[in-house]
Amino acid sequence: MTIPSDPVASLGIAGFAAALRRNEITSEQAVSAYLARIDILDPLLCAYETVDARRALATARAMDTLLANGVDLGPLMGLPVSVKDLFVIDGMTPHAGSNLPIQDKLGTQEGTFIRALKSSGCVILGTTRMVEFALGITGHSVSRGTPWNPWDDQQHRLPGGSSSGAGVALASGLCGLSIGSDTGGSVRVPAAMCGLFGLKTTVGLWPTDGAFPLEPNTDSIGLLTRTAQDAAIAFDALNARINPSSQTHHASITPGQLTLGVPVNYFLDGVDAEMKNAFEHALSGFEASGVKQVSVHVPDVDGRERYFPVAMPAHLLAWLGEEFFLDHNALVDPIIRARIDKGIGIKAHHYLTLAEERHCHIEAAKSLFDRVDVIVSPTTQAQPQKLSELEDPDMAMQAAMGMTRNTQPANYFDWCAVTLPMGTNSDGLPLGLQLNGLGNSDSRLLAIAVALEALLDPISLPKPFHGHSLR
Repeated sequence: MTIPSDPVASLGIAGFAAALRRNEITSEQAVSAYLARIDILDPLLCAYETVDARRALATARAMDTLLANGVDLGPLMGLPVSVKDLFVIDGMTPHAGSNLPIQDKLGTQEGTFIRALKSSGCVILGTTRMVEFALGITGHSVSRGTPWNPWDDQQHRLPGGSSSGAGVALASGLCGLSIGSDTGGSVRVPAAMCGLFGLKTTVGLWPTDGAFPLEPNTDSIGLLTRTAQDAAIAFDALNARINPSSQTHHASITPGQLTLGVPVNYFLDGVDAEMKNAFEHALSGFEASGVKQVSVHVPDVDGRERYFPVAMPAHLLAWLGEEFFLDHNALVDPIIRARIDKGIGIKAHHYLTLAEERHCHIEAAKSLFDRVDVIVSPTTQAQPQKLSELEDPDMAMQAAMGMTRNTQPANYFDWCAVTLPMGTNSDGLPLGLQLNGLGNSDSRLLAIAVALEALLDPISLPKPFHGHSLR
C-alpha cells in the first residue's frame, strides 16, 4: 500500500507557502495527500474525530483560484490544518471529547479564532480527538477513544492530552498545523510526547468564544507545529487577524543576548534520570553557545496544586449545570466523572479564597522576569507511558501528576509557554524542553524559541505504522 508523502513536513510552513506561490504545489494537491494519508493511517492512529473531505477540497480549490487571480491572504493560505474537537466549526458537530449532548450549550456560532483561521486562508481538514471536556492530561479517553502515539508502533503509548489527537495528527503527517487548547498543559504535553513544538498563548490574547470552556481564567488557545519557526509564522499571521493593532516582535535574537532562569525548586522534583540528563545536556549546549543562566526560586508554585482541583470542576459544573451532569453522568468517562463529582461539594468561599490567592501569586511571580528572559524546565517528568499501565490506578495517578507538574505553573501564573523537542531517550521516545515567558510576551518568547531551537539536537518525526504494522 502506497502512502503519499507529507506535503508540508519537509518544507515547513514558509517553504510550503513559497512552493504554493511558485506553482510547484497546489492547496488541492496538499489536501488530497493529507486526506489519503488520513484514510490509510487514521484507522490505526485514531487522531481524527471528524474529517470533512468534501469541504476541505472545495476550500482548497477556492484558495488556489484566489491565489491564481492575485488574491493573497498571507503565509497560511492554502495550508491544511486540524482543529481540536472543542471549537464550533460550521458543518462539523463539536463533542468536546464527550458523548453528552452538549451541542445546544455550545451553539452554532463560530468564534473569533476560527474566523481568523479561515480568513487567513487555512483549510480545515477536520477535528481531532481529545480527552473528555479537556479534563485530563494523559490523552486516554474511554468515551471517544485514545489516539496512538506514533513514536511506538508496537505498543499503544499515551499521546498526552487533552489535545491528544492534535499531537498525533501532526506527528503522523496527517496535517500541516494543529490547533489545540491549553488549560494546564494540554498543548505542551501532547507536543512534548509526540516530538513536536507546542505554544500556549497568554490567556486572553486569543478569545475563546465559540469554544468549549473548561476553566475560563486559565483556558488558552495553542498551536502545535514541527518547529519554533513554523509556530512563529502561524502565530504572527493569526495574531494579526485577531489583534490587528498589536505590535509583533520581529527582531531576531542571538544566544548571547539571553539569560535563562533555571529553577532550584519544584520543577526537577521527580524527574526521571534520562529526562534530567537530557535537560542538563541542553543547558550545557546553550551555555557553550553563550547563553547565560542563573538559578531562580519560583515562589508559590505549589499554589497550582490547590487551585486547579477546585477551579476546574467548579467552572465545568457551572457550565454543564449540576442537574444536566447528574442526569447524564453515566455517559461520562469514569475518571472524568469522578473529577467532576468532586466539584459538587466545593464551597463558593473556598474557591474565591483560592482565586484571590492565585491573583497574589501572579503579581509576586512577575519579578522573576526582571533578571531572566525565560524560565526553563523539562516539559514532563518522564517519557510517554504505555496505555496498559493506566490499568493500575496508582500508576494512572502518578502518570497524570508527572505530566502536569511542570506545565500547570504557566497557566497558574498567567505566563505564555512553549515546549521544544530536546532529543530522545534510550527507548527512542521524544523528550520536551519547556520555556516559560512573562504573560503577553508571546512573540518574544517565540523568537527566543527559534534561537534556542537551533542549538538543540534535531529529531526526525516517526513514520507511523510503516512495514509489518500497517494492515
